[in-house]
Amino acid sequence: MEIHLGYYIDSSLTQQRNMAVKLTSRQQAQLGYLQTLPPKFQRIHSVIEEMTVLRADDVVVRGLARLLDEIKGNSSGLSLTGIADTAGLMATMTRRGGGLQMKVRGLRELLGSLKINYEAAMRSATTPESPTPDQG
Repeated sequence: MEIHLGYYIDSSLTQQRNMAVKLTSRQQAQLGYLQTLPPKFQRIHSVIEEMTVLRADDVVVRGLARLLDEIKGNSSGLSLTGIADTAGLMATMTRRGGGLQMKVRGLRELLGSLKINYEAAMRSATTPESPTPDQG
């Protein structure tokens, strides 16, 4: 037993508590990548708003498609399928023909989905996995 601030604490309890907050290497990699996404979301939002007021030229829209493809590729590699699928749909929508209003509406809705998937991925990456019976 350890003495901590005048209280007796069973060391086995402190070990379990310390083990519970550890993240797997996969979660740490996901978390590191997920922390880079909010500025990219802001960039996506600003390009969509530029498209709304007809200030975005073809070069800016192609840059958005490349950014979305990059997000898709990196997310796929880290098993963040919700983010990867949504980013892939958004990239396809930026390249697709059709009316500008349809593109903007679809991209806005998909950006909302992307943010929801991001929040779910953050929750998953920051929640410690329970140890399996053969590990503990």
